[in-house]
Amino acid sequence: MSDIRPSWAHTLPAALLLMAPFDILASLAMDIYLPVVPSMPGILNTTPAVIQLTLSLYIIILGVGQVLFGPLSDRIGRRPVLLSGAILFAAASLGAALSSTAAAFVLCRLLQAMGASAALVATFATVRDVYGNRPEQAIIYATFGSILSFVPALGPIAGAMIADRYGWRAIFILLAFLALAAAFHAMAKWHETRPQGASGPRRSIWLIFKSPSFWTYTLAFSAGMGAFFVFFSIAPRVLIVRAGYSQLGFSIAFATVAVVMIVAARFARLFVRKWGVAGCVARGMALLLAGAAALAVGQLCGTPSFTTLVLPMWIMAIGIVLAGSVTANGALAEFGDIAGSAVAFYFCMQSLIVSLIGTLAVTALDGDSAWPLVVFSAVMALLVLAALHRLRRHNAVA
Repeated sequence: MSDIRPSWAHTLPAALLLMAPFDILASLAMDIYLPVVPSMPGILNTTPAVIQLTLSLYIIILGVGQVLFGPLSDRIGRRPVLLSGAILFAAASLGAALSSTAAAFVLCRLLQAMGASAALVATFATVRDVYGNRPEQAIIYATFGSILSFVPALGPIAGAMIADRYGWRAIFILLAFLALAAAFHAMAKWHETRPQGASGPRRSIWLIFKSPSFWTYTLAFSAGMGAFFVFFSIAPRVLIVRAGYSQLGFSIAFATVAVVMIVAARFARLFVRKWGVAGCVARGMALLLAGAAALAVGQLCGTPSFTTLVLPMWIMAIGIVLAGSVTANGALAEFGDIAGSAVAFYFCMQSLIVSLIGTLAVTALDGDSAWPLVVFSAVMALLVLAALHRLRRHNAVA
């Protein structure tokens, strides 16, 4: 099958400036909203469980939507999927800002996630189209990881300051403005990158699901992202409600985790060269286990505080960076001709695992404590280590 890699006129810094905003916005829509989560049930006259759904369902739709948009981008191209997603995200953000009922707010959050899903899958498929099997691909993944580390660092602080001065609706107005700005930039400079010949016969998507590498590294990505999801689900209740932190104080404490991720991301490429993809994942899972053990000790021996919740999360944050910087390479390496579909299922499976198992951990266990994070991280890390062992044996036999 013909699969000619497209030209991409942008330098690497220009390409990053073009692509990164869509990746950032997908995460920012979760993180900037966190400081107002405890007050939203009263504002919208609903229950905390409904507001938790606006976090959990956002993650679910962010992943499930890519099952539609990934194959669609393989057929009609990355550019139309990206631009449509960005415009939908902007419109839904504005709708959330104007919502006066819980039902309307939840609906707008779902549409916001759909838009983010389309933009995200088009962005990662473009990376695979243009930079697949080139050194720039590793640089882009590492850079995305470093940039995204700023989102949980700055997002909650910005959200707290915006909500305090202008009200919670201003948070979503800002998201709408940023999405429109990114869309207008992309309209001018984002060229179609779907490989020439991609409209012809392609390999079946079922090959993705038969790949041990795909499942192993997708599970590893889920473990890292899920640990962070559970952390930001419980952190407002533990630190604001139980430990008495202000919204700004919570945001600063939360931001220290992201600072650790930023520092760790600077060394990610060195770790990859030294340990390889599988070695980085194994060490990342070991750090998740170590962090879970420290959290358990803090729960048993101390009261909710920065020391018992945030410091152990620093250990886990390094593990998340170690694993997250290599899992996309490991999961997607075999699927250049169906990159859109592979990226879609990678994020879809991750989102389903994170949202379903992560939400189950938060709701079934004490969500006002660190126990959901302890259990999720320990169980997922052990599953990944077992899958990694099986993958190594499979590759040795093959």
